[in-house]
Amino acid sequence: MNLDTDKKIIVLAISGASGVQYGIRLLEQLLTHGHKVYLLVTRAAHVVISMETELSWPANTHELQSQLCKRYGVKEDQLEVCGENEWASPIASGSSSVDAMVVCPCSMGTLSSIAVGASANLLERAADVILKERKKLVLVPRETPFSDIHLENMLKLSRMDAIIMAANPGFYNKPDTIDDLVDFMVARILDHIGIAQQLQPRWGE
Repeated sequence: MNLDTDKKIIVLAISGASGVQYGIRLLEQLLTHGHKVYLLVTRAAHVVISMETELSWPANTHELQSQLCKRYGVKEDQLEVCGENEWASPIASGSSSVDAMVVCPCSMGTLSSIAVGASANLLERAADVILKERKKLVLVPRETPFSDIHLENMLKLSRMDAIIMAANPGFYNKPDTIDDLVDFMVARILDHIGIAQQLQPRWGE
């Protein structure tokens, strides 16, 4: 699949919160529509993926990249799987050509580290870069209820222009399946990073 000039470069991070289905479906949509993806999967996310899905994602980044490229029928220049300590990755620098970053799902630990600029791993550093370069950062927390700490961190990030998009699918489209609920959220994420989607009709359409 060739990348067109209007295609975007997106960092997608899947952290160790419940709701990895959202991130996996988002990855599929980005790749099948020709967008370049830098994928980060935390160690905790690998555990959750094995618990919540029937998928078996290898921990080795090269093996995972090969597996996903084959699964989605894309070339390896369209998907780059990065390790948590891969500091030489382009996404660790503000000079990269990345358009936006999505952390989906976003654990409260990840959100907290981003809020304080910890930059202790590549995910946190990539998010820090996005914030300092004033690019689009979308965080998809899947937690309930929220503590004061969670809310304060989300407010802090929102004031930095990050988009806090809690995984709260709507029901006005009368979903029939869990996939419909997942698609609702993925459609909203795509809307916010400026990528056309046909997963869900818009209100009133």
